[in-house]
Amino acid sequence: MEPEFQPYGLPHLTVIVLTVVLPFALAAIVRRTKSQRVEKGIICTLSVVLILNYAVYLVFIRTQGVVDWRQSLPMQMCDWGMFVVIVAMWTGNQRWFEVAYFWGIGGTLQAVLTPNLHFGFPDWRFISFFTSHCGIIVSVIFLMLTRRYRPYPMSLVRTWLWSEFYFAVTMVVDELTRVNYGFLLHKPEAFSVLSFLSDSRPLYLLQMHGVAALFFLALYAPFAVFDLATGKSLGGGGKEEATL
Repeated sequence: MEPEFQPYGLPHLTVIVLTVVLPFALAAIVRRTKSQRVEKGIICTLSVVLILNYAVYLVFIRTQGVVDWRQSLPMQMCDWGMFVVIVAMWTGNQRWFEVAYFWGIGGTLQAVLTPNLHFGFPDWRFISFFTSHCGIIVSVIFLMLTRRYRPYPMSLVRTWLWSEFYFAVTMVVDELTRVNYGFLLHKPEAFSVLSFLSDSRPLYLLQMHGVAALFFLALYAPFAVFDLATGKSLGGGGKEEATL
């Protein structure tokens, strides 16, 4: 029998702890060595792990005849988040980072804490799911710790616009394939914050936007508090953002 996923069982808790500890450990290695080669090596490793895991997962599910092609399109927000964070790591661009931050922490973190997953450890689908989602979070935090990246007020606006683009594209794909990408057709089976939303689809989609807005604001709040406490302007991020 395939092992069943147990929310907050030992394997799940272990994954959560590793997701928190690993980026700090990697950042500590970079700071201790003060080597750009080491930093590039870590970025390369994180990128390869994310890409290879995604490729192997696609091969696995197709060889097992689990799904057809419509169910394996890269249309989950975490798929887009993976692409964005890899580009952010290699380009060092603030604009890519800020989208990776809000999508990676706001969206992917929810998937880690309340995964829509049926298979427990050591099933490959368990390993692949958490490698993908936790890898995104680790990469985002690693960038924040090593390059001191952070979001700014306009980051909220830009990321919201990109999120609306994702929403529009995914809505079309969902209607054409009848696959629940982005959970835009209906709520996920696993319990999550979306479980509290309406069963009426139009209202459900509107409420999803409200939840996203709250998450974005909550993720920016620590930086807003820091700026207020240090006397920095909230209007544009100052010189730091202007130079990016």
